[in-house]
Amino acid sequence: MTQTTTRVLEPSDLGAALAVLESEPVANAFVTSRVQIAGLDPWRLGGEMWGWYADGRLRSLCYSGANLVPICATPEAVRAFADRARRAGRRCSSIVGPAEPTTQLWRLLEPGWGPAREVRANQPLMVTESPSADVPPDPLVRRVRKEEMDVLMPACVAMFTEEVGVSPLAGDGGLLYQARVAELVGAGRSFARIEDGKVVFKAEIGATTSQACQIQGVWVAPEFRGRGYSETGMAAVVRLALADVAPIVSLYVNDYNTPARKSYSRIGFREVGTFMSVLF
Repeated sequence: MTQTTTRVLEPSDLGAALAVLESEPVANAFVTSRVQIAGLDPWRLGGEMWGWYADGRLRSLCYSGANLVPICATPEAVRAFADRARRAGRRCSSIVGPAEPTTQLWRLLEPGWGPAREVRANQPLMVTESPSADVPPDPLVRRVRKEEMDVLMPACVAMFTEEVGVSPLAGDGGLLYQARVAELVGAGRSFARIEDGKVVFKAEIGATTSQACQIQGVWVAPEFRGRGYSETGMAAVVRLALADVAPIVSLYVNDYNTPARKSYSRIGFREVGTFMSVLF
């Protein structure tokens, strides 16, 4: 009989945790990037990392912080993570991860945690390993400079509000969100086309490892939409990311966002999986 156990991982478990994370470098890029920087100490990581063991070997993980993220989670591991999450109570603003374990996790948690504000059950995970052969990169898209934070922030707030449905300024007045934007700018992972002191297009690399990176926050100012800025802008970001950041560029997109999916396909992205997000 298989012996299983679940516990909060400690800094000494880092090697085993990274082995699990790096087994699926694209799907796990977000959590892997955090663990590589912060380790497993909850204060530095911004949450706990739960580990599920079978016969003494670490097989599955679940990050429990601002997001609840199942990682390489088997059905049995998901049940164990759901039990722990129920006991702890909901502390996260979303559950997000590969569709199959996330669907199972939400099914187990919904009776106690529901209803959700929104469930996005089908978010294609897309990747590319080469610059676009068909869409020329926008030569005016570049890394955002630190002194341009005041120009960038309104665009970031507009993007977040459009995408998530709530303002990132709620609660603490946006201090945490502004700190995150500043972190990405300082790391050279925020890109934009800026004209006359206004952001026309922007995107960020929200997560990066040696194997893969993940683009987020793609946005075009409303008055500039329909002119192809999203495609040429993304072609530029992909080119810069492949040259300087990681050999695989990934993103996930809502299935109902047909224009974005078509644009990403034209740039050279292809679907390799499905994510799911539950928003509270």
